[in-house]
Amino acid sequence: MKKALLCLLLAVLLLTGCGAPGPTEEHLIRVGFSQVGSESDWRIANTASMLAALSEANGYELLFDNAKQRQENQLLAIRNFIQQDVDYIVLAPITESGWDDVLQEAKGSGIPVIIVDRRISVSDDSLYTSWVGSDFLAEGRRAVRWLEEQLQAQGRGQEPLRILHIQGTYGATAQLLRTRALTEALEAHPNWEIVAQLPGEYTEAKSYELMRDFLQTGQEIDVIYSENDNMSFGAIRALEEAGIPCGGEGEIMVLSFDAVRRALELCRDGKISLCVECNPLHGPRVAALLEQLENGSTPAKLTFVDELAFDRDMLTDDVIRDREY
Repeated sequence: MKKALLCLLLAVLLLTGCGAPGPTEEHLIRVGFSQVGSESDWRIANTASMLAALSEANGYELLFDNAKQRQENQLLAIRNFIQQDVDYIVLAPITESGWDDVLQEAKGSGIPVIIVDRRISVSDDSLYTSWVGSDFLAEGRRAVRWLEEQLQAQGRGQEPLRILHIQGTYGATAQLLRTRALTEALEAHPNWEIVAQLPGEYTEAKSYELMRDFLQTGQEIDVIYSENDNMSFGAIRALEEAGIPCGGEGEIMVLSFDAVRRALELCRDGKISLCVECNPLHGPRVAALLEQLENGSTPAKLTFVDELAFDRDMLTDDVIRDREY
C-alpha cells in the first residue's frame, strides 16, 4: 500500500512539473549605485532615500557601493557594475571631472547612467542619460540676497563686511557653484571681503578643527558662509567653546546650506541665521527616471529640485517635526 501511495505521489509531481509552468520569479531591475560616502547628515539621508526607493519590494536589485569620498573607488565600482551586467548605473559623483573613460565603457556596454546630486563635466553629454539634483548656484544666490536684505534692514549695507568662507570638497558641483555665488557678491559689494577660506570637506570634525585654529589668529569676522550644515555645526561648536556668540543681530551670522533637521533646530534657537535647503530625497526621482527608461521613454536630461530657505522667523516646531531628514 505504501509503495502504491508513493508511486501515485511521484506521478502527481511529474505531471505538475511537466504540465503548465508554475509561477516564475519576478524579474528585478538590477541597478548599481555608487555613492560618495557618508560624510554628512545630508549624504546619509540621500543614501536612505535611494535604498528605500530602489528596494526589492519596488522591483529592484540594488548593488550599493560606498566610495568613502575617493574617486578611484567610484571608478572601480562602476567597472564592477559593468562586469556584473547591471541594467542601469546611478552615480553620485565626488567631483565633476575624470569620468569620460569609465562612462564610455558603460555606454559601450549599453548601460544607461543616471547622475544624481553633483554634476559631471564630460566631453560628450551622451555618456550619461539624465541628471537629477539641486541648483547649487541658485542656492548660493538665495543666501547672498538674504544677507544683502538683512544688512540693509540693520543699516549696515555700506559698512565693511568680513566673511569667513568654509568650503566643501574642492571640485564638487555644490562647492564650485556656492563659491561662485559668493564670488559674484564680492564683485558687487566692494565693502565685502573674504577673511579666509577653510577647506571643511563637508565634515563636522574637519570644520571644527579648522575653525578652532582660525580663532587662534585673532581675526574678527561678521559672517560665516558655510557650504553645508555639518561644517556649520563644527564651526559653531568651536565658537561656543571660545565663548563667541553667533546667529543674533550684532553677532556672527552663520549662513548654512542643506537645511537638515538639526540645522533647522539651531536656526530656530538663533544660532544659525539662514538655512538654505538642499533636498537629499532623490530616491523617488531616480526611480521615476528608471521607470521612464523601462517604458521606452526618454527622460529629461536635467531635473532640478524645488527648494526653500529658512530663517528664524519662518520656523515653527511643526515645520521641524515634519522634516524627513
